[in-house]
Amino acid sequence: MSRSSVETIECEPAAKPSARSEGGQRGLHAVQPVRRMSARIEPFDSYWQAPDDVEAGYAKFAAYYRVNVVPHMPAVRDKRILVVSCGAGYLLNELRDQGYHNVSGIDSDPEKVAFGQKRGLACEVATAFEYLEAAAPASFDAIVLEQEINHLTMDESIEFLALCRTRLKPGGLLWTYGLNGANPLVGSENIAHNIDHFYLLADYSYKQLLELAGFAPEQIRVHPLELYVFKGNPLNYVGLAVTRLFELACKTGFILYGKKVSVLSKKISATARLPLD
Repeated sequence: MSRSSVETIECEPAAKPSARSEGGQRGLHAVQPVRRMSARIEPFDSYWQAPDDVEAGYAKFAAYYRVNVVPHMPAVRDKRILVVSCGAGYLLNELRDQGYHNVSGIDSDPEKVAFGQKRGLACEVATAFEYLEAAAPASFDAIVLEQEINHLTMDESIEFLALCRTRLKPGGLLWTYGLNGANPLVGSENIAHNIDHFYLLADYSYKQLLELAGFAPEQIRVHPLELYVFKGNPLNYVGLAVTRLFELACKTGFILYGKKVSVLSKKISATARLPLD
């Protein structure tokens, strides 16, 4: 389905109720038309990677965020940060614990947002494109996309990343992640596993994607997404050692084939920053 199709209420069926299927968002953004996106079951603007016990996820995901996201956030704690597809607010909760006090989040699933609101987190029901289109240019110091970018088509991704760029302040940072096609063990499975995974990325193509969205090449950095971050569990180190050896073997194989691949983790993240002037 084309990204350009516009409607005010209906959308592709979703696994859970969302603002997209309930006629739009609350508050300021309720009057914005909701666009039909290509994802049919797991929309980009709702974070679905949560345990059955939603409350337990706040503690469970904290270590993951401390390793993969928090180090990239602004050093000054009063900078304005937006979390897109915030789900129940796991990242918002961790950023608050880290001393950030100007953080807000949006998610299209009212059920998920309600969990965060009960914790006093600044999250609201909104769809991603419409929320950012309604926001003023240069509104945020950092934007974090909590859902995999691959839940958008390539064209949708480029358009949305470009929209995020226009909403960043000078020196602002965009953090994103996606499925790594360079990993020979899970690369193809990542596409076959989910009909709402539209494409794969590798370190080079991730840079291309962000360049097409208008970010300067020298301002883009690609990072492995670390999954073995639970240092209190001895099995964490077993998994870490096995995956490191596997990735080393794969890198060696790529070199023998004349390919330069630097990131072989299951998932891959990237940051893109605007210049200060």
